[in-house]
Amino acid sequence: MSTTIPGPDGKPRCRWSGAAPEFMDYHDREWGFPVADDRRLFEKLSLESFQSGLSWRTILAKRDNFRTAFHHFDFDEVAGFTEADVERLLQDRGIVRHRGKIEAVINNAQRAREMVAAEGSLAAFFWRYEPAPEQLGEAQTASVSAESKALSKELKKRGWKFVGPTTVYAFIQAMGLINDHAEGCAIRAEAERARKRFLRPGR
Repeated sequence: MSTTIPGPDGKPRCRWSGAAPEFMDYHDREWGFPVADDRRLFEKLSLESFQSGLSWRTILAKRDNFRTAFHHFDFDEVAGFTEADVERLLQDRGIVRHRGKIEAVINNAQRAREMVAAEGSLAAFFWRYEPAPEQLGEAQTASVSAESKALSKELKKRGWKFVGPTTVYAFIQAMGLINDHAEGCAIRAEAERARKRFLRPGR
C-alpha cells in the first residue's frame, strides 16, 4: 500500500491525513513542524495524554474546548487548579471527562513549572531528545524510539504522568523533533526547511 494519497491540490500527502476531514489542515500546517513555544509543547503533550486509548480525531475535534477548559494550557494557571476545577472539568461535555487524565494535566502543569525553574524552559529540555539524523529509520514505521523511551523515563522520574513512550513518540513526531512525513509527501520538504531554519532552544 502506498504511504501517500493525493491531497486537495493533487500533490501527495501522508496517507493518514485523508482519514478524517480535520486531518489535512493539521497535517499541512502543524504536524512535524518544529515548536519552541513552551505553552504549545505543554498543550501537545497534554492532548497526547488525553488521546491514550482514543483516536486523535476525537481530540483534535475537541481541541478548542480543551484550550478553553485549561486556560489555553498556561501551565502556571493550570498548576493552581483545585479539586473544584477537577469536578468542573468532569462536567464539561466539550472535553474528555476522564478523572485520571484531568488530574494528570494538573500534576504535569506543576511539574512543568518545576522544569522551567530547573532547565530554563520546557523547550530547552525537550529538544535535548532530538535524535541524530543517522539514528532515524524509515518514516512512519515506528511507534516508539530510543529517544521516546528515554524521554518518557526521565519525565516519569520527574513526576509527570500519562507520558508513556508511545505517547511521547507521538509528541516528538508532532512537535517536529523528527521529520516523520512520508517520503514523497509534499509537506516533508516544507517541514525539513523549517527544521533547518529552526534555532534549537538552549544551544
